[in-house]
Amino acid sequence: MTAPASPDLPAAGLPDRRPATLDDLAIELPSWAFGNSGTRFRVWPSPGTPRTVQEKLADAAQVHRYTGLAPTVALHIPWDAVEDYAGLRRHADDLGVGLGTVNSNTFQAETFKFGSLASRDAAVRRVAVDHHLECLAIMAETGSRDLKIWLADGTNYPGQDDIRARQDALAESLAELYAQVGDDQRLVLEYKFFEPAFYHTDVPDWGTAYAQVTALGERAVVCLDTGHHAPGTNIEFIVAQLLRLGRLGSFDFNSRFYADDDLIVGAADPFQLFRILVEVVRGGGLGPGSDVALMLDQCHNVEDKVPGQIRSVLNVQEMTARALLLDREALAAAQAANDVLGAHGVFMDAFYTDVRPALAAWREERGLPADPMAAFLASGYLARIAEDRVGGTQAGWGA
Repeated sequence: MTAPASPDLPAAGLPDRRPATLDDLAIELPSWAFGNSGTRFRVWPSPGTPRTVQEKLADAAQVHRYTGLAPTVALHIPWDAVEDYAGLRRHADDLGVGLGTVNSNTFQAETFKFGSLASRDAAVRRVAVDHHLECLAIMAETGSRDLKIWLADGTNYPGQDDIRARQDALAESLAELYAQVGDDQRLVLEYKFFEPAFYHTDVPDWGTAYAQVTALGERAVVCLDTGHHAPGTNIEFIVAQLLRLGRLGSFDFNSRFYADDDLIVGAADPFQLFRILVEVVRGGGLGPGSDVALMLDQCHNVEDKVPGQIRSVLNVQEMTARALLLDREALAAAQAANDVLGAHGVFMDAFYTDVRPALAAWREERGLPADPMAAFLASGYLARIAEDRVGGTQAGWGA
């Protein structure tokens, strides 16, 4: 089925292949995006914030209902711990969403003050490994494919610990975990170049993550968080390289102005998001046969959380549509001729194309509202949850 032409988009700008590829676009939502969050100085509460993981799933289901783009929700353990994970899976199914990636947490317990999987202390590593084995057991009940690991491990001062020995300890821990990863599961290792460790981080960059997962096996891959890079880093180059090497497992999409800001994806630099998605499409990271998982990892500190997630997935869809408009034949011809400005012009033509009218028509063809944000706000859902969710403890960082 093709997207209808729009007065604002030339018919030639909507090739037949584009709608089928857009139909394959699926963006996983993070359960924690619906809880309270804030800065290092304060966590900001808001009316209607979920108190349970079931209420988080209900909010996530609203995003999928109005956009058709968010069929799964990632869990964070122990924030989303329940006694009956099979029951939670059924509850999610009833809401029209599935349970996706299981994220571990080794950055809030007192035990992990000086490290977790990379700790030099064998007893601490044992606790960290056992936590991840628990996550793998949860995945068996939720039907999740990916165990995602982000580590706060590192040091603050030169000489504080032996950097190389910590890499060896990390490799040993990951190897024990990987041995328990099922044939239909993956171990996904995320990297972050600083914070909360400021002298060195044990998994600071894509090269370290790549080296660690490559030593494990084919079902170990890298997660790229778009906020986890130094200013000026060419993230799309990393995307291209990891796709080329067959080790790009997933994205954590967000936006940043300065550091790991966790703002709405595409808000700070939509052109960067476009450039990243151009490489995703070019490298086979989108569409049938791709194992690359697209997920959000954001905090909505001052804006309402459900519409914040709606805005986010729409931003990804819009930049994906623009990336799919790129005339690759014309681009390749200009590149082969070393036509620098011609190639750049082809690239920029796709970025500057306004695809919003065509996307609105695409949604209506599929029984979705042309303007998901307006339709959600008109539904009264925010007012209802603010009235209904009174009492109890609101979910947030650490809950």
